[in-house]
This record gives sequence, structure tokens and C-alpha cells, in this order.
Amino acid sequence: MNSTNFTSIQTSVSKSSTINTESWFIPLDIINIIFLILVIILGVLFLFIIIIDKACHTVPMMLVADSCLTELLFAIDLFGVMIWSLKNDLKQIAYQDSLCIFRGYFGHAIFAAQLQSYLLQAIYRYITVVYPTRLFWQSKQFQGFLIGLTWVCGFIFAIPHVVNDGIQYNADNQICETPFRLSFVIIYNSIVGYFIPMNGIMFIYIKLVFYVKEMNKRVTIVNTVSRAQRELKMVHRIVILVSILLILGIPYTTFTFIGFFTKPPKYDFRISFTFMYIALLFIMITLFQFTDSVKIYIMTKIKRRSNTIAAATIQMIGIR
Repeated sequence: MNSTNFTSIQTSVSKSSTINTESWFIPLDIINIIFLILVIILGVLFLFIIIIDKACHTVPMMLVADSCLTELLFAIDLFGVMIWSLKNDLKQIAYQDSLCIFRGYFGHAIFAAQLQSYLLQAIYRYITVVYPTRLFWQSKQFQGFLIGLTWVCGFIFAIPHVVNDGIQYNADNQICETPFRLSFVIIYNSIVGYFIPMNGIMFIYIKLVFYVKEMNKRVTIVNTVSRAQRELKMVHRIVILVSILLILGIPYTTFTFIGFFTKPPKYDFRISFTFMYIALLFIMITLFQFTDSVKIYIMTKIKRRSNTIAAATIQMIGIR
């Protein structure tokens, strides 16, 4: 009986140990949680509008909804990470819970699906301009199949992160992540996860720019040119969304590069992930700004409510 108790205590100690925490840990955790809560609220609102508004039931909006869903799930995953991190920081302990590795895997999978969703949007816009007669490629069924394929690819992409202890618990940063160091997983993640989809988007954007310029030089139907310019504008907006990730992802990229040669700063993930949380909030706000159908729905509701309040106020004044 005593030996059993000793074993359980020993196991508990091995799983949890006391650590020193910096004074800025808890305030930063709370700020990051607030960022993620805002992203989650905006994401749920965005998807709710798309579901209830029939004007949003189109193929382009289906692709936008996919991008929003991936960001929402990514924010929920990171929210779980931050709640667990705050809990450990408050207790001043290093503790790896049973879902730690899974959260790391899920985060990589969803982030890959998010970038692929932007690439899928860009490809769709390119097809509608360059191959307008290929209606099957533009159909809901085919695009829905591609959306499902990007999700499957995202989860397959993240598998190398968990094999051979690719994702490890980092007590200083209270996170389960792939360490910043020269390794196959880091190079694989950089090339397959970031370089290919982002460069694919930029390649499509540049191709469309030149294609629209050539259309302007030729004798082309005005409606065709107008549509091509509109689709080019949509791809440009996707480039802006990706640029937000690139700019606010500079700390993450910097620490990755440093890890190739030496050990990064002690709190590398806390710093780089804070910028990622800010990026998610900016992207969600920008998504609202760029999605005309959602903006029109919100403005219509606000205007209708304002008119109702104004009418009620006038009626009350008339009664008096």
C-alpha cells in the first residue's frame, strides 16, 4: 500500500514541477486570451451571417467561409493553449497535460488548412477569369471536394510534427511545439506549410495582373474586362490577408532562422505567438472589411434597427 502511494506521488512529481515565472507572464497571457476571444466572437458572427443570409450562399462565399472556419478553429485551439498556459503560470508549475501534444498537432494542421484555403480562393478566382467556360471547375460540388481535400492534406501535413517527438513540451513557454532548431520538421514545415501556398498565391496574383493587362490591350468585351478586374481585386485582397500573416509572423520566422545556428531566446514562443494572436485578430477584422456581402447584411440590420428606433421615438413624442 505504501509503495503504491509512493509510486503515485513520484509519478505526479515527474509530471509537474515548480518553476520561476516572470512578472509579465500573466498580464501577457490575459491580453492574448482577450485577443483570441475577440477572434472567436467575430468568427462565429461571420459564419452565422453566411449561414442565415441567402445572398451569401454562393461558391466564392463558400470558399471565404472555409477560410473563416479554419481561422476560428485555429483560434479555439490557441485559446485552449493560452488557458492551460495561464493556469500553469498562476500555479508556477511546469505541467504537460494529456492534450498538449494534440493541441500542437491540431494547430499545425489547421494553420496549414488555413493557408491552403487562401490558395484555393486564389485558384478559383484565376479559373473564373482564365477559364470562364469550365463551369464544372467553378461548381459547388467540385469546390466543395477541393475544400475537403485541403482539410485532409492539412491533417496529413501535420503528421511528421508528432512522429519522432517532433512536438515537445516547452516548460519556459508553457506550450507543446516543434523546437526552433535545424531539423527536418522545421525545414519541412517552412517549405510545405508556408513557402508553397504563399508563393502559389503570389504567383496567381502576378499571372492575373499580366492577364488583365493583356486583356486591356486587346479588343475585349467590357463586361469580361470588368469581371477580370473584379476577380483581380479579390485576389489582391487575399494577398493582403497573407501579408498580414507574413508581417506579424516576422518574429516566428526570425526565431526559426536563429534556431538554425544557435539557441533562440528563452521565451521565443511566448513572443512569436503573441504576434500571431494579433495577426489573427487583424485578419478577422480585414475579412469583415473585404467581404461585401457580410458588410451589406450588417449595415442593413443596423440601418433597419436605427429606423425602428427613430420611428418609435417619433411615435412617443407624438403621444406626449
